[in-house]
Amino acid sequence: MGKGNARDLIKLIERKAPEYLDLLTAKTDEEFEEAFDAVLSQGVAFLEENRKAFKDLDEDGLSSVLVAWLSIPGLTVSREKNSNGHADLTIQSNHSNPVRKKLGEAKIYRGPSYHYKGLEQLLGRYTTGREGRGLLIAFCRRKNIAGLFAALRQRMDVDLPSNQQGQTINHSSKWQFLSLHLHSSGEKVEVGHVGCNLCNE
Repeated sequence: MGKGNARDLIKLIERKAPEYLDLLTAKTDEEFEEAFDAVLSQGVAFLEENRKAFKDLDEDGLSSVLVAWLSIPGLTVSREKNSNGHADLTIQSNHSNPVRKKLGEAKIYRGPSYHYKGLEQLLGRYTTGREGRGLLIAFCRRKNIAGLFAALRQRMDVDLPSNQQGQTINHSSKWQFLSLHLHSSGEKVEVGHVGCNLCNE
């Protein structure tokens, strides 16, 4: 490919899919997380916009759809990859140094206690402490996801599950927030809690 063609391709990517380019060129963990958030938000929106088609899918099926959406140039995304057990989502950046890796759990939302079980799986079983921000995806089939997620945050800020360090943190996306946890490795691990509205009522 000639230099002119390469420049044209980069301009096309900048115009059509800037988040791909942002993932590939991220120099810091913060830049990578910001670029990944944009891709994840699109995947969650796709699930929400097509929720009637996915109404019969369980956690595994919904996770598979999300993995397919996230599998874009610059990311290797897999389901049930071994990391002291089989994490629902393993996301790894391609061609980055250091390698950026994220692990995620996906659960159909059944209240705070069930959410805590997913958090414990993610932090207590799969995470080594070396990975970047973890993900806990909550597929919500109940009404009022806004109220449910607000209540979940309030409960977490009281219970401080999985060695939560302080209060939860706002996120710029709707029905999302962050929490920080002291991991057995001695590292503080950030987790993104992501609500996906799949209510069909």
